Amino acid sequence: MPNGTYGGVERTAGELITCLLLDHAGLKGQQRLILTIEKSQPIGRQELMRFYILIAVTFLLSFATAHTAQAAEQTVKLAGLEVTVWSKEKEKTVKQPIIIFSHGFHGCATQSRFLMEAFASAGYIVFAPNHRDATCHGGKASWFSRAKVPLRKPELWNDASYRDRAEDIRRLIDAIRTDDCFRNRVDWSRLGLTGHSLGGYTVLGLCGAWPSWKLSGVKAVLALSPYSQPFILHKTLADLSVPVMYQGGTWDYGATPGMNKSGVSYEQSPEPKYYVEFKRAGHFAWTNIGRTAPRKDIIAYSLAFMNHYVKGEPAERQLTHASPAVAQFSCAPEKKADQQKRAVKH
Repeated sequence: MPNGTYGGVERTAGELITCLLLDHAGLKGQQRLILTIEKSQPIGRQELMRFYILIAVTFLLSFATAHTAQAAEQTVKLAGLEVTVWSKEKEKTVKQPIIIFSHGFHGCATQSRFLMEAFASAGYIVFAPNHRDATCHGGKASWFSRAKVPLRKPELWNDASYRDRAEDIRRLIDAIRTDDCFRNRVDWSRLGLTGHSLGGYTVLGLCGAWPSWKLSGVKAVLALSPYSQPFILHKTLADLSVPVMYQGGTWDYGATPGMNKSGVSYEQSPEPKYYVEFKRAGHFAWTNIGRTAPRKDIIAYSLAFMNHYVKGEPAERQLTHASPAVAQFSCAPEKKADQQKRAVKH
């Protein structure tokens, strides 16, 4: 029976239906989710059709709830890649800080439109390529194609695993630098990377978690429910060379447990570092098919981080405090060993 992924974990199609329905509907309770998944069985043709209908409906919902007035969106071809670009129309003649977004496994460039629009509305120019494993917005991959290396076996991963994604980002940057439409619009002294799930793995690798991938010139990395287990096992997160913010959710059962337990992603990362865990946020909370409730706070914390470390603006309250929508917040904002560290729980 074909498999897909949820929360960085390969699952049967039946499990995928359960996860997507619970995540999108916002049903409560880790125990309820785990029990449902444990009982799921390989599905037949009728259930498979229901799954395809679910995917179609959720993507239609994502387009219906997309913002339309704040930022312009266009799709272009750069370095042989389908790339979606967001920016403010009125700032086409102004050099802008740049953010490059890497989508999740079987996601696509536009999967996190609400967040990319928020970055653009804040003055960034945002580029999001379709990687080879994209399944929407023109992506050619199949939803049921397996990961190149099993996601459940991070011990098998190394710096060759999904290196093509890292090369996509490098080629995209080179293409932007020479493109007639964009080369004069980007301030390369202010570059940030962000990614969701396998995209989080991609941008962490580019910022030093895979030393052989390291990309120069990056000011900050925002990892949204990242697949970071290979780095944890190889203990390479200590090699991160830029400020990092990890974001997770209390309903994100695949990725979040690996981010803030002792000895894992947050703890293994050098300062400056941040961890934000949003209440009732599942793995798709950072995409347009997830629940809308966490989006305001996801945007607020993402902008506060990028504005401070990419734009160089003064630190906002979100970098030192947890909002009511945050279940757990940890930060070590400076590299000095004696800098006060905060950990707030609600």
